[in-house]
Amino acid sequence: MVDRRSGVPAFRQVAADIREKIAAGHYAAGERLPSERELVESYGVSRPTVREAVDVLRSEGLVTSEHGRGVFVRPPASIQRIARSRLSRDARERNRGAFLADAAARGFTPSTSVKIRFEQADERAAAHLAIDEGAEITVRDRVMRADGLVVQLAVSRLPRDLTRGTAIEQVDTGPGGAYARLEEAGHRLGSFVEHVGARMPRPDEATLLQLADGVPVITVTRVAYSEDGTPLEMNDMVLAADRYELSYEWPAD
Repeated sequence: MVDRRSGVPAFRQVAADIREKIAAGHYAAGERLPSERELVESYGVSRPTVREAVDVLRSEGLVTSEHGRGVFVRPPASIQRIARSRLSRDARERNRGAFLADAAARGFTPSTSVKIRFEQADERAAAHLAIDEGAEITVRDRVMRADGLVVQLAVSRLPRDLTRGTAIEQVDTGPGGAYARLEEAGHRLGSFVEHVGARMPRPDEATLLQLADGVPVITVTRVAYSEDGTPLEMNDMVLAADRYELSYEWPAD
């Protein structure tokens, strides 16, 4: 029951209790929460209070409402993104690089839509790629799906001098992807740097990723470098936070 003397609004107390029960597994992923009437009776509060509590949980991305069916616990991240092994040369040689590696690890069917365009580097792209602002770059704009569901948006930018005449400027880059084509052209990859953040999605991103209200996105900007330290690619990724778990590992030396 709600503590009327605590000074904490009743709807926040209800939301906190349901949140704790979700975390403890009392309400499992995909399970429907008790009905509005049942919650009213359980907590001894009004219907508007219950609705406010559910709105809080929905804004946090913990639950989702289905018209005519009720309120359900959102499932946890279903795609594990293992940053180290997914970018290895061995994975590329087996055509298991990046997104395909995620698919192999989690058992989903991957598909990708690709659009190619050419543009002038803005200040940010020029800084990451160590080229002049306004220099021509190749842009690979991708929408990535897992079992038909959009889970990631990715926009790669590469200096046009590196891609001209290669399959990187084609929709299908061939086995091993763009990185394999770079190495075939003599640009051997030496290292990667990733900058990870989080924010609320822009309207177009929320639409493409089919995000529920309150669900944030994970942002990853990866820069690929050659063995001599020359930047080869900048890749801006936007991932649905409720579908991804990012895993990193490194030696303790």
